[in-house]
Amino acid sequence: MNAWRRIVAIAGKELKQLARDRLSLGMIIGVPLLQILLFGYAIDLDVRHLRAAAADQAQSHASRELLRRAEASQVVSIERHVSGPRALEEALRSGEIDVGIWIPADFEARLLAGRPAAQLLINGSDPTIEGIARTLASMPPVDATTRAPLFETRTFYNPERRSAVQIIPGLAGVILNLTMVLFTAIAVVRERERGTLEMLITTPVKTPELMVGKIIPYVAIGLIQVSIILLAGSLLFDVPLRGSLVELYLAAGLFIVATLALGLTISTLAATQFQAMQLTVFTFLPSILLSGFMFPFDGMPPFARWLGEVLPLTHFIRLARGIALRGASLGEMPVEMAALAAFTLIMLVIAILRFRKRLD
Repeated sequence: MNAWRRIVAIAGKELKQLARDRLSLGMIIGVPLLQILLFGYAIDLDVRHLRAAAADQAQSHASRELLRRAEASQVVSIERHVSGPRALEEALRSGEIDVGIWIPADFEARLLAGRPAAQLLINGSDPTIEGIARTLASMPPVDATTRAPLFETRTFYNPERRSAVQIIPGLAGVILNLTMVLFTAIAVVRERERGTLEMLITTPVKTPELMVGKIIPYVAIGLIQVSIILLAGSLLFDVPLRGSLVELYLAAGLFIVATLALGLTISTLAATQFQAMQLTVFTFLPSILLSGFMFPFDGMPPFARWLGEVLPLTHFIRLARGIALRGASLGEMPVEMAALAAFTLIMLVIAILRFRKRLD
């Protein structure tokens, strides 16, 4: 009987301590609620309205009808019209579109000859998108007298549809996002818990200098991790690097700084290392789910895409896949670089404003 009383007393003590820890209490409620909302509303494998461009060189009634039917299928949303197949390939490489529709000048002659009359240019760096885009090829012919398929499909960047080619560039971002945020999230908290923050109080080190000084070593660690991932991906899975290695490292460096800035901000919010790890997990879940790494970005509702655009992992995955798989340059993806730079600046400002070089 006495043993049960002691057990109940200890359990009551733990519950009271947990109730006083508002962050832990919030995580108990917030994590399952966040996952339910994300998987219930934001994650949709039935992707529609893929970004597309069309090059209609036939300019006939039949070609316009084909484009109308393609949009009516809700598989693609034709956002722009370009001059020809070369412009479609450039838009694919820069990541502006996922699908290109090329209708050649002899479109109607091809139809009469019973040959594929148009061509689908598909971004194969995401196998999910490729599988969805290929459903357009099964559209019934414009002319019921012919049984020839309307579209001939061309898959760019990953024609073998190997999952490793699509996963590994994005996986580099996922690994960096977790490790860099976690390392720095506990940096300031560890200083406080170990008492070494007392020594910083007596020094002339300013808050911005302290923040930058804590970031620099982890930038080097992050670049080492990138090198390991790229080397392993190339040697073990034959993942190509079609773009500039220097530009890939520049993009990775900016992403690393962005995640480190997020980690510093978290470290100023947490009172203990455990709380810092909790907040890291809380930010990691939406990052991995809404960045386009696991699920097609175009399949998410507008509010989820808006949230995903705020996350640095979303932009780095686009940069990594663009450079490594499509051979794009940083100049072709200025929006992604600007988004990472803006996120870094905002997080650093918040961390500097919140940081107090004192024990209380």
